[in-house]
Amino acid sequence: MQIEIAEIETMTARALTAHGAGVWQAGEVARAVARAEETGNVICGLYYLESYCRQLVSGRVDGRVEPQVARPRPGEVNVDARFGFAQPAFSRGLPEAVAAARHCGIARLAICHSHTCTSLGFFTEQIAAAGLIGIGVTNASAIVAGPGGKTRVIGTNPIAFTLPGPDGPALHADFSTAAVALGKITMAKAAGEAIPLGWAVDRDGKATTDPAEALAGSLVSAAGYKGWALGLLAEFLAAGMTGSVNSLDVRGLKAETGPPHDLGQFYILIDPAGQAAALADRIRRVADAIADDPAVRIPGSRRETPASVTVAPTLWALVRELAEGGAGPERA
Repeated sequence: MQIEIAEIETMTARALTAHGAGVWQAGEVARAVARAEETGNVICGLYYLESYCRQLVSGRVDGRVEPQVARPRPGEVNVDARFGFAQPAFSRGLPEAVAAARHCGIARLAICHSHTCTSLGFFTEQIAAAGLIGIGVTNASAIVAGPGGKTRVIGTNPIAFTLPGPDGPALHADFSTAAVALGKITMAKAAGEAIPLGWAVDRDGKATTDPAEALAGSLVSAAGYKGWALGLLAEFLAAGMTGSVNSLDVRGLKAETGPPHDLGQFYILIDPAGQAAALADRIRRVADAIADDPAVRIPGSRRETPASVTVAPTLWALVRELAEGGAGPERA
């Protein structure tokens, strides 16, 4: 089915408010869901909507809470999400963080005690839209073992960064520091498909192509020790610089009941003013070289923003049911 992005946003907001979210909070989450679908990041889009609704009802996430913003130092902005959604907390803190970065040249924005933020790049692209360089990290429930190991220690722990350009982002990347997003394995299991070698290991730490064995075992880091180190960096900043929890202490993100996620996201905002011309020139120099190689592109460039996207009929039927206040079918 072809569904317009605007309709996805409207129906998502309706579903969230029908299950207990406040109007403005639902609107911020719906904007993120629609943007994920628009950019082809389906793992962070409608895929999460049913769990959001069920967790609103169970109380695992507070959809009406008002985030609390504090600026204890000129370059430091902290937002207590108060176990609510990450998107409203970021929305409340961003203007203050942008002002801080413009005043100090660089600033940090900590989103504390929030629900999962799903698409981290959704936030860094907003920082770049304000003319600043945005770098962000977050963590998630533990599913990744260290190289050669089998014990789940950290989450998929994404890193995102966006550099502003004259006509949109000059560079935009949002990627898991694990070899793959967990949702791709759960989707492969649901479809009865094998997964590639190099994504995961089973309970004994042996490489597997069986998604069920992978889900019972662990994911592996992207690029071995390099991805492992980046994942640990995301872990320590996201948990330690926000006072939120380690991946080890988060139950599955889509589990209907249980303690709040209590996750953190940590952002660095850099004002390129004073070096803007040099930055633009250096980006242009690389872009010109890449232009001679049509198989290569700068991440985030030439991204399409379609008016509509393909949504599976069964998924859209579920969205419509959730928008009417239904809970959807029971899930394992």
